[in-house]
Amino acid sequence: MFESVGWAEILVLGIAGLFILGPERLPSAAAWLGRSIRKVREFATGARDQLKGELGNDFDELRKPLQDLQQLRNFDPKQIVAKQLFGDDTNGIKPNGFAAASQPQPPVPPAPPAATPDPPKLAPGERPPVDPDAT
Repeated sequence: MFESVGWAEILVLGIAGLFILGPERLPSAAAWLGRSIRKVREFATGARDQLKGELGNDFDELRKPLQDLQQLRNFDPKQIVAKQLFGDDTNGIKPNGFAAASQPQPPVPPAPPAATPDPPKLAPGERPPVDPDAT
C-alpha cells in the first residue's frame, strides 16, 4: 500500500504530527489511525471473501486479468524488447533468419537482382521533369 513511501517521509510525517498534535495527543492519534487502517483491511478482506463465496470458480476468472496487469507492472521495457527480439519462436526460426540448432535450416531462395532502370541523362541546362502528383 505504501510502497513509494520511504523512511525519510515517515520521519517527516512523524515530526510534523508531533508539532501539529503535540506530544499529548500524538499517541492517541496514532492508535486511532492504526485502528482505522485495520478496519478498512477487515472490510476489504470480508468483501473479497464474500464475493469469492458467491462467485465460486468465476472469481478466479475475474482475477486473472488483474494478475496479468500486475505482472506487466513488474516488467522492464528493455527485457520485453529483448525477449521479443531474441526470444525463442515456436517454429524455431529466429527473427534474423537463422534456425535453431535442433532443427534443420530451410533453404533460403536467392534474392532477385534489383531491376530498376536508370533515369535518362539530362542535357546541360535542361530542367528535370516534375511529377505533379508527387509534389
